[in-house]
Amino acid sequence: MKEYQNFIGIDIGKFKFVVAVLNKKTIAEYDNSSDGIAKFIKDYQDALPDALVIMETTGGYELELLYTLCGHNFHVHRANTRKVKNFIRSLGCEAKTDALDAKALARYGEERFKILTLFKPQSKQAVILFQLVQRRNDLKQMMVAEKNRFRELSDNVVQKSIKKIIKVLEAQIELMTSQIKEIIASDAMLSKKLKILKTVPGIGDIVAFELLILLPELGQLTRKKIASLAGLAPKAKDSGTFSGYRRTGYGRGGIKAILFMAAMAARNSNSSLKEFYEKLIAKGKKKMVALVALMRKIIVISNARLRECSAG
Repeated sequence: MKEYQNFIGIDIGKFKFVVAVLNKKTIAEYDNSSDGIAKFIKDYQDALPDALVIMETTGGYELELLYTLCGHNFHVHRANTRKVKNFIRSLGCEAKTDALDAKALARYGEERFKILTLFKPQSKQAVILFQLVQRRNDLKQMMVAEKNRFRELSDNVVQKSIKKIIKVLEAQIELMTSQIKEIIASDAMLSKKLKILKTVPGIGDIVAFELLILLPELGQLTRKKIASLAGLAPKAKDSGTFSGYRRTGYGRGGIKAILFMAAMAARNSNSSLKEFYEKLIAKGKKKMVALVALMRKIIVISNARLRECSAG
């Protein structure tokens, strides 16, 4: 078991990140940029080699710092936001500031380091891939908005303008997609994982590379943990003789939407997953409940096949 001399909590925002070391009063703030990250590493060069760094998932704002630290072989845990929030509540701390959150993350690391897994990048180009996927998703949202405007308007002049914007967006989305595919194709491991994921009914190129990029833990966790991380593990609500309705919890942003697409495709495929869905419907399950179960089935199967790949 690795023993750490320091526990460093980092609260990350879009433009800044705040650093706190357990049992030290000094709080430092840096720009969330390449220069800010370099300055942080220089300032903490004595503490980092024997430290466990804990940071939350923050919609991607943590990625450059996360991968830079891993590139220097420092030990980093990417914490589940929900678990950290519950931990902070258990401390009885009602106030919330970036400095307090950073201190709480450091304490979280000290108390739980024996069970915390270290983050391991699956590709040197992970940051670039994440940025491309995020940009592609932004463009898709813009496309939906423009198409909705087109349907609502009858003015030909405005419709012509919208058509031009849609063509530009389509070209940019195709460009992002091509760049993502090229990077994955150039990486032997990512390329192998992509092919394995596409053997799962309902998963095509788009779903496969978004899962690889947004859920890098895929293939490294147990079936229960990966379902929970995706927000698809049913949570019990029982007390005494009362047995509540099971509901899925929150998961990493964007994953449920991807798996919903996969489930819709699998439901219409000629596969065992279609049979699985139809059996649930035949038992009286609501369509959405059956779809969620199918989403969970897809992520569990994907995780198992990638684990076999890693083991081999």
